Amino acid sequence: MNILILEDEELAARQTVDFLVRAGLAPPAPPVLRSVAKALAWLETHPMPDLIFSDIELLDGNVFGLYEQFRVTCPVIFTTAYDQFLLPAFRGNGIAYLLKPFDYAQFREALDKYQLLAGGPSASAGAPTLSPEVLRALAQALHPPPGPQYKQRFSVRMCNGLYVLPVAEVAYVQADAGVAFAVDAAGARYPLAGTLAEVERQLDPAHFGRLNRSELVNIAFVARVEAYFNNRLAVQLRTQPAAVLTTSAAQTPEFRRWLEG
Repeated sequence: MNILILEDEELAARQTVDFLVRAGLAPPAPPVLRSVAKALAWLETHPMPDLIFSDIELLDGNVFGLYEQFRVTCPVIFTTAYDQFLLPAFRGNGIAYLLKPFDYAQFREALDKYQLLAGGPSASAGAPTLSPEVLRALAQALHPPPGPQYKQRFSVRMCNGLYVLPVAEVAYVQADAGVAFAVDAAGARYPLAGTLAEVERQLDPAHFGRLNRSELVNIAFVARVEAYFNNRLAVQLRTQPAAVLTTSAAQTPEFRRWLEG
């Protein structure tokens, strides 16, 4: 079975290959391509695969740019971190999808759906393909509404794979030795990509406020605010154990304004 994997995350690509091996369907070395440009070049010079596992965001852009340039006639199973706003478009067009992070049972379910629609493990004629109508439906589902769009979840690299951390579960964000960490209510720390300033730009300022040069706090976890030394504020959080953070003197006036909404 000829399989193509479009995935820019090394761990996610490795997991897909491992799951294919477990299912007895992996070729010796399935091609793994991490960009739209490389995928386009590959498709133009190779026979159409039997099945594509495709992430949505690749290194150089949205994968639908590829499918608009090249007519893909084989089925596609999307591996995506996009959530509820996109999934109805997949369901409505009979395309299988895997919502990251996924386990082998979910992978097997998507693969079984493909095989059922295809009429067997090696056939693909009956399985859904990316018709122009399907592409339009998916593109419309992906089109962002007007206004600023803020991050709803972080995809965090952990030792055993990828962990999806909802932004709503982040009590505060703290910079330590140049690395930004999201900290949840239990005190668990998750390393994030980018500097604290870059992370701050991705978060809704109505929910996350700046305490000082190294910390942001989620208003949903603020339990109590008290005066502190040198025109600073002590901010007690609803965490276990309770964390107490302090504003800087320079940031205190702006933090007070932010608290008042």
